[in-house]
Amino acid sequence: MTSVSPPQSVAARWSGLAVFAAAVVAVAVVGSLAVGDSAAEYRSLERPFWAPPSWLFGPVWSVLYATIAVAGWLVWRRAGVGPALLPYGIQLLLNALWTPLFFGAGAYGWALVDIVALWVAIGATVAAFWRAFRPAALLLVPYWVWVSYATALNAAIWWLNR
Repeated sequence: MTSVSPPQSVAARWSGLAVFAAAVVAVAVVGSLAVGDSAAEYRSLERPFWAPPSWLFGPVWSVLYATIAVAGWLVWRRAGVGPALLPYGIQLLLNALWTPLFFGAGAYGWALVDIVALWVAIGATVAAFWRAFRPAALLLVPYWVWVSYATALNAAIWWLNR
């Protein structure tokens, strides 16, 4: 994959942040439009004792989505459109698929497959961003940690509700 040079003008650099923010907002919107009352569904599930309360997900994901957008933007500013953004796009797609699978379809097993693939894609993104611009890679570490926890939670919910 060839790279497209990073933006040169100040306006182009800042408008790029809006594009990355819009992409991340689109991921969040896909998830919210695909489900009804996910909080009620979550409460109705058999969950492990270490499952967080439903109100925690909104604030956590808001912060994580902001860091995901900023990390992508920082790499784009540094390296332009290139190979580092490929795993970034893949992880956004996998992220967008999880909520419709888990809450929309109630397909906890398929959601588990998706979130494991998401975890791998985040790892690939962190590695690619590490080579492109280390601060951007570090911004994704909390996301990777949260998805690690969410993967264990998804697995436990799948097991308890099969």
